Amino acid sequence: QIIVDDDDSKVWSLYDAGPRSIRCPLIFLPPVSGTADVFFQQILALTGWGYRVIALQYPVYWDHLEFCDGFRKLLDHLQLDKVHLFGASLGGFLAQKFAEYTHKSPRVQSLILCNSFSDTSIFNQTWTANSFWLMPAFMLKKIVLGNFASGPLDPEMADGIDFMVDRLESLCQSELASRLTLNCQNSYVEPHKIRDIPVTIMDVFDQSALSTEAKEEMYKLYPNARRAHLKTGGNFPYLCRSAEVNLYIQIHLLQFHGTRYAAIDPSMVSAEELEVQKISLHTSNEQEEQ
Repeated sequence: QIIVDDDDSKVWSLYDAGPRSIRCPLIFLPPVSGTADVFFQQILALTGWGYRVIALQYPVYWDHLEFCDGFRKLLDHLQLDKVHLFGASLGGFLAQKFAEYTHKSPRVQSLILCNSFSDTSIFNQTWTANSFWLMPAFMLKKIVLGNFASGPLDPEMADGIDFMVDRLESLCQSELASRLTLNCQNSYVEPHKIRDIPVTIMDVFDQSALSTEAKEEMYKLYPNARRAHLKTGGNFPYLCRSAEVNLYIQIHLLQFHGTRYAAIDPSMVSAEELEVQKISLHTSNEQEEQ
């Protein structure tokens, strides 16, 4: 746990796993309901392959600028000048805002945006954003749970949702209220400030909290982005479709192997592994074109 602000109550919790010699790790930012450990499947798999990954849980911040400033201080504290960011839902929006915030002296080397969005007005909640801080925790939880999938689900997705409900229960009123505020207060991403950053957009074809319009908007915003489509996975593919998600993460990070922005220990990159990844990348591109 790390405090980087003058305010001692703002504590960042994080898991930092993998080789410390890596200076450009992959950092995971959770959705509204998530904590740092919702990415345990990624931490276990990626560190096993030699990547350095950091999963974060943010303190209570009430606006995007305050979050970006705190996150910048955290990176300074960890002595990381450039990082790759994987953001899920709200985490993806905050990752984009941070890339925009630091565009004059860039801190973000690349982005993986999972079930994410670029404009908070899609939730039609901008008018209530300022009142979340007043609501009791049970009401806030009800708002969040309203976006979780219901109906018949396969066992992995059901387990994923159970796990997220459990994580949601662990968040206090101010944590939830601040995240919902960040998720809904009026704001959008300015793409011209981050157009040079390599982006992979990861989304699912089955039911998720994101509308088709929100997804289309992301494709328009990042016309050159790689697309990582999962047939199923709901709101939390990193939990219930972790093997696919982890493969897409590797494919995304492949372009930085052998550079100073590699998130993997060079001694762990085997020729066979690269070949496997190239084949899978080729296959996924062919599928996209079909």
